[in-house]
Amino acid sequence: MTRNTDAHDSDGLKTPRTTLRRKPDRGSHDWETIAAILDEGLICHIAFETDGQPYAIPTNYGRDGRTLYIHGSPASRLLQSLAEGIPMCLTVTLLDGIILARSVFHHSMNYRSVVVLGTARRVDAEEEKLQALEVIVDHIVPGRWGDARIPNERELKAVLVLRLEIDEASAKLRPGGVVDEPEDMDLPVWAGRLPLSLAVGEPEVDPEVALEQVVPAYIRDYKRP
Repeated sequence: MTRNTDAHDSDGLKTPRTTLRRKPDRGSHDWETIAAILDEGLICHIAFETDGQPYAIPTNYGRDGRTLYIHGSPASRLLQSLAEGIPMCLTVTLLDGIILARSVFHHSMNYRSVVVLGTARRVDAEEEKLQALEVIVDHIVPGRWGDARIPNERELKAVLVLRLEIDEASAKLRPGGVVDEPEDMDLPVWAGRLPLSLAVGEPEVDPEVALEQVVPAYIRDYKRP
């Protein structure tokens, strides 16, 4: 199976709905930028409206080329609503640092984010469903799918999988450092950047393991792309 192929340009991703109006200099419709943020993230938030009520739910996801897969329980009323084809917004945000300026007004954060707009469809075919779950699992821990038991028929029926094409999307990024007013530059206040990153701890073996096992390299050396 081919995944994470970036041989697509950004044509079509920029639409009136994905054109940034506030701080457009931070915006991007570059496909490689969008794909890189999606590949590094672990959690997405999905916003939509159903029965006249707005909702935003967090979940994990996986990317296969210009397709995103999400999954959940068939008993979820909210996911069932999405499966019926209502418009949705999917966002992923990476926090890279806290910016502390001399003025509270100019405090900020460094971040990279992606917004994808579209309509998801339910995945029913068993082959694609398995492929989608493989994409999601290997997005979270690359190499895990081939090292663990795959879902059986009963378990597949207990999972709802949705497919969202990345046809309308944008990225927004805030890199850099402190931006202060000229008259504040001499204030005796510490200013600078507090970098943030995902920290990976030592793997903790399941105490129920009967036999001593070597920690696989993909777990021992785990890091986000």
